[in-house]
Formats: sequence, C-alpha cells, structure tokens
Amino acid sequence: MASNAVDVNSLDTVSPLSGIARLIARRGLVAEDKLAEAVDKARHADMPLITYLSKNRLATSYAVAQMASREFGIPLLDLTAMNLEHAPKDVVSEKLVRLHRVLPLYKHGPRLFIAVSDPTNMRALEDIKFQTGLTPEPVIVVDEQLTAALEKLLDQAASNIQSMLDEGLDDIDIVAEEDTGPQDAGATEAADDAPLVRFINKLLLDAINRGASDIHFEPYEHEYRVRFRQDGILHEITKPPNSMAPRLAARLKIMARLNIAERRVPQDGRAKMRISSRRAVDFRVNTLPTLYGEKVVMRILDAGAAKLGVSALGFDDREKNLFLTAIKKPQGMVLVTGPTGSGKTVTLYTALNILNTPEVNISTVEDPVEIQLAGVNQVNVNLKTGLSFAEALRAFLRQDPDIIMVGEIRDLETAEIGIKAAQTGHMVLSTVHTNSAAQTLARMVNMGVPAYNIASSVSLIIAQRLARRLCEHCKAVEEDIPAAELLGQGFQKDEISQLEVYRAVGCPQCTQGYRGRVGLFEVMPVSDAIGRIMMAGSGNVMEINDQAKREGLVTLRESGLNKIRAGVCSLEEINRVTKD
Repeated sequence: MASNAVDVNSLDTVSPLSGIARLIARRGLVAEDKLAEAVDKARHADMPLITYLSKNRLATSYAVAQMASREFGIPLLDLTAMNLEHAPKDVVSEKLVRLHRVLPLYKHGPRLFIAVSDPTNMRALEDIKFQTGLTPEPVIVVDEQLTAALEKLLDQAASNIQSMLDEGLDDIDIVAEEDTGPQDAGATEAADDAPLVRFINKLLLDAINRGASDIHFEPYEHEYRVRFRQDGILHEITKPPNSMAPRLAARLKIMARLNIAERRVPQDGRAKMRISSRRAVDFRVNTLPTLYGEKVVMRILDAGAAKLGVSALGFDDREKNLFLTAIKKPQGMVLVTGPTGSGKTVTLYTALNILNTPEVNISTVEDPVEIQLAGVNQVNVNLKTGLSFAEALRAFLRQDPDIIMVGEIRDLETAEIGIKAAQTGHMVLSTVHTNSAAQTLARMVNMGVPAYNIASSVSLIIAQRLARRLCEHCKAVEEDIPAAELLGQGFQKDEISQLEVYRAVGCPQCTQGYRGRVGLFEVMPVSDAIGRIMMAGSGNVMEINDQAKREGLVTLRESGLNKIRAGVCSLEEINRVTKD
C-alpha cells in the first residue's frame, strides 16, 4: 500500500534518471543510456514512459508492473478480471483521471483504492487526496490494461453526455457567438470539447424554448445540477456527472469572455447565442466561487419582451389608460415598484418602446443594462470608475434629453437629481423597492426628499407582481371550496354562487399546470388630494392608500382576485404572490 512505498530518489544518487525510469535502470530492465533516450522521446511524444517502452519493445509493461510490485510491496492486480461497472463513479474528477492516468477501483471508509501503472507518481496521490479528502491506496496494474480501461471509462462519460442531449433536448443546430480573446490552455481544452459544447448549447436552447428567465449551474459535494427558473419558480432539469463541473464552468466563462484562470472572485459578463440568421438571444452571466466550485447563473435577456406591447403586460382598461397618459406627458416622473423579479424592467422598457421615436432623445442608466433597445442611449453603472446613477444623471442633463430612465433610485442624491429633471421639462422613469404604491411615497420622504417636490413631480406610481398563468389546455374547476373560505379570501357574498375558481392540473404543454405569467398591478396617480395629504405633513401610508381607494385604486390583492374571476390564475398562485 501507499504507506509501504519506497523513496525512489534514494535508490540511486548518481543516475540522472528519476521516478520509474530510475527504478527500471536500477533493476536492469533497460540499459541506462537507452532509457535516458527513451525518457526524452516519450516526453516529446507526450506519452507515459511505460507506454513508450512497451510500444518500442524496449521492455514489456507486464515486466515493469511485476518489478514495481516487488519493489514497493504493492499487490499486482489483473484488471481484466475485474468488473469495472461497480467501480466508484465521479469520485475523482475526469481531469485528474486524464492527467495522472489513475482509475478508482474501490472505496472503503476513508480509503480509496486506485489502479496505477506508475507507483512513483506521488503528485497523483496528493492531488487525489486533496480533491476527494480520501486516502489513496495504489494498486499496480499492467499499463496496457490501464490504458484500455481508461479509454472505456472516458468514452462512457462522453456517451452519457450524448444520451442526455438525445433524450432530454431537441436536436437543433446552434451557433454560439463568442469572442474569447486570449485564454489559457484550459480554455482552449474546454472550447475544443465538442460534446460539452453541444451539451451547453442544447441546454441554453432548451431554456429559451421553455421560456426560462434564468439558468443555474450548481456544483455540490456529491452532485452537480442544472436548474431553470420558469415562471418565477426553479425546476431541476438535469444532473450531469460531478466531474464535469470545472469544464462546464470554463466553457460558460469562455462564452462570456471572462477570465477562465480566475476562480476566487465573482465575475460578470455577457454572452450571445445566435439561434438563426434572424434571431439572437443575449445572456447576462455571473460566476460565484462556492465551497465545491464555481456556480454560474445565466439570465436570459429577451429583448422581444419589451416589444410585445402594453396590452401584453396584463393591465385592465383603466390601468392601461393611466399608464399611457402618464408616460406621454412632456414632463414628470413615473415610478414602478416591486420585488426583484416582478417585471419592473419589462414595464419600463415597454414604455420606452412606445416613446422611442426619431423626434426624442432617450437615455437610460442601469446596473446592468438588461435589454438592448435600438435608438436608445444606454449606460451601464460602473462604480469602479465612479460612474454611479447620480453621475450618469448629471451627464444626461447636459446631453439635451427628453426622456430619462434610471434603473433604480437607491439614495437621496439620485432621487433629488431625478426629481429636478422631472420638474425641468423631462420625463423620468425609474424603479423603487417597496411593497405598494403608497409605500413608495413614504419611502421617498424617508430618503429625505421634500414632500412638496414629490407632490409636484411624481405623476404615477405602479406597484406590480408577476403571477403564473393557468394553462388553458388543462386547467380545471376547483370543487367544493367553502363559501366562508371564499369570503375570507376577499370575494363578495353575492358573487360566490356563480364564481368558478380554476386550479392547476398539468399536461405536456405546460409546467405543473402553468404556462407563462401575467402582471398584477396597483396603478396610483398622484392626485392633488394625495399631494395635499403629503404636504400637510400628517400623511402616512394608510391615509394615502385610503384616498387612492376613494379615487378608484385597485390594490394588488384585488387585481389578483380579478385574475381568478377571469379564470387566468389559481387561488393558490394569487395567495403565493399577494397574501401576507
């Protein structure tokens, strides 16, 4: 075993040979001068010395294996007599298997028995121990048998990837647009790994076809999984072999033009996949070092979502009219609020797409730019260079703007510059992170913005959420819901007898009974009455909300109930999205 290994460097202090070559010379299997020449030629041929000696009939690999077994006191195993189907899979990464030519045989407690043809390769034992946390116990095998077993193992790994492609994904050709720039050897290896490239391309295409918004590539201690976020919910898609983790991360980083050699800090990049001559999809890529490797998340940036039109957002007629009236004013501020992933960016870009004509100058600043829109001047925040939201806004005001979009109002400085722009003849669109329309006004006051400035500049606030839409092919009426339960959910007594509430079922054309999402909106114009409440200094969220309801405000909860009445959403989904 490894504990009985002989220190080969102590066998001969004169010979310039080292490792297995020194042992072969000492035992007289090959003359030292011929062996030195063989070492040099094997190195140039990128071939293990034992393999070179066998191929050139200088020594048989069986003789070398016998000699090493006696010298080191390590058993010699006939690999052809073993059933390698039961060998531990994915314990040692494929990279180390290829690099050191080792084959895991058997795991017993903290010990891992591995087949080797060169027991002097101490680096292999150290790397395996470091990666697996197990104590490697070498077993000597004949080099030809090891080569055949490794080829079979690696071919099987490639076929596993291929089977995942053939069984789990549509067979459509994809060309990924990329400009990798200078990379290291590992990048080149990952780029040339054709099965891996095809596997990733198919995953990306499948995510696009399923309408996913994000793709998560996640390494863990004993597994690797890929998940898609569909309609706001993560779903596990596949579990590639754990040994693929480094190569998957490397390939994704190449596509996003990231530094493949840097694995210690997060990185951000972008990638583009050209699906056809007319369609390309952009991805925002982020890497994160975790305990067991780099997690990679790809956000699918669908520029087409902003071009579907205002009707596709899910507004009712009143909300749609308020939205269009506000954004078409020559000046003022429209704020959209909601949690991350509630569709705020799509709402803002729908407005920009409506306003985007040759007669107006539109500038946006975001962190980062998610949807690229032709004819709009888009700026990425870059805090390293001092380009913040506030600095970009100051620059915009010197660029003769008509319409300004700020990705998010995070601080007083940005809020004050945005409000100043809205008061001086510009239309300003932005987002704020609050839970309701009324809370947005209170949030602005808490930032330090004077109430009279808010009342005179903010014209409309939209709070929104995204709810999963029921599949039209399989939704079914929910039976036997007690009337008391429906009343408690917010429905009116006189409508309960005629009310049909649908539930999710699930079919091949949807995901767990849902297909797509629809917006729930709380659209609140900042009226004169609401402005007076704010400027009086006594206004709080409840007072503002009560006044807005008197003026016809439909709350997020009520918007959700309307979607249930229309048979668009299930009660379960609306409760998930809107109920506290």
